[in-house]
Amino acid sequence: MTQELRIVFMGTPDFAVPTLQTLVEHQYNVVAVITAPDKPAGRGQKIHQSPVKEYAVSQNIPILQPTNLKSEVFLEELHSYQANLQIIVAFRMLPEVVWAMPALGSFNIHGSLLPQYRGAAPINWAIINGEKETGVTSFFLKHEIDTGDMIFQERLPILEEDDFGSVYEKLKYKGAELALRTVQAIEQGQVQTQPQEVTAETKHAPKIFKETCEINWNQPAKQVRDFIRGLSPYPAAWAHLNGKNFKIFKVEALDNTVYTSEPGRIHSDNKTFLHVQTSSGAIAILDLQMEGKKRMPIQDLLRGYNFNL
Repeated sequence: MTQELRIVFMGTPDFAVPTLQTLVEHQYNVVAVITAPDKPAGRGQKIHQSPVKEYAVSQNIPILQPTNLKSEVFLEELHSYQANLQIIVAFRMLPEVVWAMPALGSFNIHGSLLPQYRGAAPINWAIINGEKETGVTSFFLKHEIDTGDMIFQERLPILEEDDFGSVYEKLKYKGAELALRTVQAIEQGQVQTQPQEVTAETKHAPKIFKETCEINWNQPAKQVRDFIRGLSPYPAAWAHLNGKNFKIFKVEALDNTVYTSEPGRIHSDNKTFLHVQTSSGAIAILDLQMEGKKRMPIQDLLRGYNFNL
């Protein structure tokens, strides 16, 4: 039995845009979009619209930008659209009064193979932990964050050359495909869900802060490399080297290069390479950004800056 869908879409960053675009291009009735309020950004502090809002404006879709998801004014306006399905991609946590509103439920697209990596930073933590695979999951919302019954999953290999940025780009399109598949199943009344089973091996993906991003050179070279690529290009791993803070974006693990020095010690010819000792092997820093400067390859930095050895 096919059901006539009236969809409210909720999302903010560019990760959510392909899903909304896919719904529009497949001629689903997106009756409204909920996104974050406009805010000042950049050096000029110009008012900035979210990527989801920009796309919704281009498609003439009604937009709501509530600051309080429990306010009566917002709830009345949301209810007025008479949606029977809500789709959430990269939005903030919803109160039950919102996610329980539509008759067909509210489903979320999450950037991991749930129940692994519940939380705010699933892509980062999967790479940091050296996983060989990740993916996206569609699931119906319930009280606790990222715990609802799963609908579908799509897998994605994490390649050795991948970093957070490349996996993010792949998953945002894979998430859009998964959302379409999920909507089609709901539309046809063919959804079968599966509860999440948490075990002692279930890993989490907590929010990442600047302090989280400091490199620990007391770890083996591969672990340091995975940490750096899991945070590249954003928010970026960092280290205090030569008396200055550096963001580090790309490195190579030199497992067979061992210096007779303690972890964290710098080795360089101040012309072509910069190596840092870890607990096992060394790391070659290939791409970095010194505080107050722009991002550049190590050879470019060394043309105008010397490390004290």
